[in-house]
Formats: sequence, structure tokens, C-alpha cells
Amino acid sequence: MIPNVQDVIPQRYPFQLIDTFTDVQPGQAATARKLITINEWFFAGRPANHLTMPRPLLIEALAQTGVAAVLCLPQFAGDDVLFGGIRDAQFNDSVRPGDVLTLHVVLEKIKRPFGLGHGQIIRAGEVVVDAQLILAITGKE
Repeated sequence: MIPNVQDVIPQRYPFQLIDTFTDVQPGQAATARKLITINEWFFAGRPANHLTMPRPLLIEALAQTGVAAVLCLPQFAGDDVLFGGIRDAQFNDSVRPGDVLTLHVVLEKIKRPFGLGHGQIIRAGEVVVDAQLILAITGKE
């Protein structure tokens, strides 16, 4: 069963940056979807010819996707899993209103207090962002 986003990650509007999960394999991988609309809060006050999603928010959206793969494991349920850093990131193109993004994160290692994952944001079959993520796992022991 694919979980509801708000049942898994703690972020809420305006900082919930994914719309739905399309696949969650606990401890292994997660895939999410995000439709970028003109009404996104991060576009407010920006000139019409400069409407691009900020890169830090693209990374945060990937982190939120990866967090789901960790939090769906019973041993981490109720823990706090946070974005801890980037080992490497490549930004191949800008993300604009109207883009439909597929976010996919494969967990490479999970051992408290850290998790490592490889994430990609894909738009229309093209990789827009490719990143190695560090997740910080805190909470109950």
C-alpha cells in the first residue's frame, strides 16, 4: 500500500514539497510526484521571466522523498529523519511552472544516526537533478 504523504513526513504547507508518493519500498527506495504550479509560494514577487524553483527546495523535495523510505521501516517509525546534507549534486536544468516532476531516491545505507541515498528528479524523461543525500536519523534509541 502506498502511504499518504502527510501520514509519513512531518512537513506541511508551505514546506511540504511533494504531492503524492507513487511507490514506497521501506528501507530501500521511494518515488514521489510534484506538479509545479504558478501559485507556488516560492514564486511570489518574482518576475514572470524568472520563475524557477530554487535549487535548495529541489534538494529538500528529494530529501522528503528519501525520508519516507526510512520512516516506513518499523524500527524508525516515530523517529525524526531530517535532511543532513549533500555529498554531491548536479543541476542539469531549471524547474518551472507546469513541470511535472518524478522524484526517486534509492537508499544506499541506513544506520543510525545517518542514512545515505541517491536521488534524481526527472521531468519528461530527463534528469533535472542528480544528488547524493545524507539523512540524519534522530529520536528514540
